[in-house]
Amino acid sequence: MSTIQDKVVIVMGASSGIGEATTKKLAQEGAKLVIAARREDRLKALVESLPNADISYAVADVTNKDEVQAIVDLAVEKYGHVDVLFNNAGIMPQGPLSEKRIDEWQQTLDINIMGVLNGIAAVLPIMKKQQSGQIVTTASEAGHVVFPGGAVYCGTKFAVRAIMEGLRQEERENNIRSTLISPGTVDTELHLTINDPERREWTENLQRAIGLQSSDVADAVAYAISTPETVNVSEIIILPTKKGF
Repeated sequence: MSTIQDKVVIVMGASSGIGEATTKKLAQEGAKLVIAARREDRLKALVESLPNADISYAVADVTNKDEVQAIVDLAVEKYGHVDVLFNNAGIMPQGPLSEKRIDEWQQTLDINIMGVLNGIAAVLPIMKKQQSGQIVTTASEAGHVVFPGGAVYCGTKFAVRAIMEGLRQEERENNIRSTLISPGTVDTELHLTINDPERREWTENLQRAIGLQSSDVADAVAYAISTPETVNVSEIIILPTKKGF
């Protein structure tokens, strides 16, 4: 029976929302943590709020493969191995395709898809050498359904589903597990990455009215990590009771 106690876990996108909540949950369960994000002040405050945790932090942008690799190297240097990588960084710009928000599209692809791939690329050689490990990635219910104004965002989440399923199939013989966490509306700061004011306000109101809490999603991540190595929890879809596809 697998547990979380003493597992070495890397959390990318740890400075707020689901990443922050998961860091707190796993620290409570006794994991050894290396956390990363772009906002050093947030990371520092999070570490200071967990004085009894075995936790380190470093600044990293998931679009920079060298910075992502440095986080994995830090974990290996400190603990000698990596049990879990949680790819959690993401953004959610929205708008109809006719608005041609090309710079936003590129940024969304770079963070939501390449950020995941950079994490996989950095940690996979270590896990293959270990013949064990788990890669967990945050996707979305938007990886199952498409909505107007969300074509590009949804497209990135559909892509991440495909990437994670491909990872599962390619690495199962190496005892490497892959888990996709697909939440519905969650009350996080994700709406702040929406540049259109009206759509940002609408999304924020929805999040506050009926959204999941970040801790709800953190519980799902913890469950997936805690399962035996003979079990691959391939995907968890977690929706607020009052909304979902």
